[in-house]
Amino acid sequence: MKVTFAFQFNKMIVDPKITPIPKLHGYLLGAIGPRPIAFASTIDKDRNPNLSPFSFFNVFSANPPIAIFSPARRGRDNTTKHTYENVKAHGEVVINVVTHAMVEQMSLSSTEYPLGTNEFTKSGFTPLESTLVKPFRVKESPVQFECKVKEVVELGTEGGAGNLVICEVVLIHVDEAVLDESGKIDQTKIDLVGRMGGNFYVRAHGEALFEVAKPLQSMGIGVDQIPIDIRTSSTLTGNNLGQLGNVESLPNETDVNDFKLTELADIFVELEDDVIALEKKLHEKAKEYLSEGKVDEAWKTLLSFND
Repeated sequence: MKVTFAFQFNKMIVDPKITPIPKLHGYLLGAIGPRPIAFASTIDKDRNPNLSPFSFFNVFSANPPIAIFSPARRGRDNTTKHTYENVKAHGEVVINVVTHAMVEQMSLSSTEYPLGTNEFTKSGFTPLESTLVKPFRVKESPVQFECKVKEVVELGTEGGAGNLVICEVVLIHVDEAVLDESGKIDQTKIDLVGRMGGNFYVRAHGEALFEVAKPLQSMGIGVDQIPIDIRTSSTLTGNNLGQLGNVESLPNETDVNDFKLTELADIFVELEDDVIALEKKLHEKAKEYLSEGKVDEAWKTLLSFND
């Protein structure tokens, strides 16, 4: 009897080569997420519309604009999906994004209806004529990508094998309701959903959204340059260290002294006779600043301890 997994140092080790495909599929989708959803609209050989969601999907290039999704072979019987057959025959697709307001209807459309069934009608979506391709757009989707299929890459011939549909975006339709004042897509307005493992989804909305500064215009000092007593703090997390390491330079001594006198005096007075408690309190204060995105204040707080 083959063992498909083993435990080592409190971790389960899975060997894909000997793990049953359904179980392997569960591990992959349970860990790789959230995954964006390509709500793919195609037409069959008789020009009947087809609509189906795929979470093996992402954008891979802006020049040229390329998105790829994968209607994989069915694991249970190794059959191919209507979407795969349609893009092979016609080479066109419209990829519609999926929002929280349409997720239940989208899920309904994934029902494996017989060939020729109109999923627009079954799921209650409104078809719109496209401009440059024949498949319809989904009116309820705030962003619709008209695409020409450049290539279909078949990754295997057995059940569960992916089929990479490489799409070049030739036209994009964007609902003005999801734009900000500068004409960019507002992430707080578009309300996208993504797939997780099993029946779980995630909603990119409200407190689920957060920003992380990109180290593109300046070179951060790196975690390795953070003083050892701060880097090994039991209070600060890996995320906190990442924030601290993303600064180009540290505050100077004068700024640290001024901050210590104006913002931290009460802490130093309260704990002047307990160095260990003082350091812990300063690290906790710095952590608060970091949670508010105030990295400079956090650095001044941390450096004040040894000042």
